[in-house]
Amino acid sequence: MKYKKVLVRQRGGPEKLEIVEQELRAPLGNEAQIRVLATPVCQDDVAVRVGNRPFLKKTPFTPGYTCIGTVEAVGAEVTAVAVGDRVAALTNYDSHAEVLYWDAAELMPVPETVDPVAAVTLILNYLVAYQILHRVAQVKANDKVLIVGASGGVGTAFLQLGQLAGLKMYGLASSSKQHILNQYGAIPIDYRTQDFVQLLQQAEPDGIDFVFNGMGEEYFGRALAVLRRGGMLVHYGGPQSFGRFLLLVGKLLLGNLLPTGKKIVGYGTHRLGTDLFKKDWATLFDLLAAGKIKPVIAKTLPFSEVIEANRLLENGRITGNLVLTFSENHE
Repeated sequence: MKYKKVLVRQRGGPEKLEIVEQELRAPLGNEAQIRVLATPVCQDDVAVRVGNRPFLKKTPFTPGYTCIGTVEAVGAEVTAVAVGDRVAALTNYDSHAEVLYWDAAELMPVPETVDPVAAVTLILNYLVAYQILHRVAQVKANDKVLIVGASGGVGTAFLQLGQLAGLKMYGLASSSKQHILNQYGAIPIDYRTQDFVQLLQQAEPDGIDFVFNGMGEEYFGRALAVLRRGGMLVHYGGPQSFGRFLLLVGKLLLGNLLPTGKKIVGYGTHRLGTDLFKKDWATLFDLLAAGKIKPVIAKTLPFSEVIEANRLLENGRITGNLVLTFSENHE
């Protein structure tokens, strides 16, 4: 039997994505064979296809940073999951496929009561926002924060989780996307037509507590300018080349050496470890099941339209998350 997966043989635009067939195999000793239900298309998927990251996997490869699916088979050594379990995986690669083979010990149980399309956005985007808010910044009610890139998948997660935490939020977004900031009580700033440094210095003359930046190190100087003494800039998201990686490291080091009383911290998804992943995912699943968060899904597309999904994400008009589904395989 065969299954379909996406393959990138050559770096470039969405047209470089192919859907190919692969022979099913028996899972290895520690592996689970997972029939994928939903997998998002995120900015990291675009970056690895285009080549805008250091330390990239060589072509050919299958993109796909995360997925939710059902366990179809397990290897002889697997005890963590069983056939029929619904699970999530944070993979970095390989999730844009009908079937995924993954180390069973790294899988996270997913409640059957939650919608896999909504839940799959928790595995990366909401994890990033939750861990930055509660494990890195350790925010408290009434803290003042600026979200750079507030309308994307991670940005909308910040908005929802920040509202739950009782934060006073400002967010950068184009005018066409500012409705989503208003929905979660954030004060929108149009980064194209407004000077956010000037606006924030007028609105918050004592400075704000935190800036959450996933848009690039070019925001560092302006972000530091709006922070109070003792405030923190948290940068997440990968640099676009090895040179930009070195520049980012240099700016992080220099920013913390300067006597400003302001701190710059870099967040990476894998720095806090799998155990904390599972704990924080469980919290997020509880919030989703209780209706306290509702991921913003811009569009849900069938797996066969992966090229169109990538085009939609790259044109910059998407608010929230894009998710690929395989529901036609499970009717």
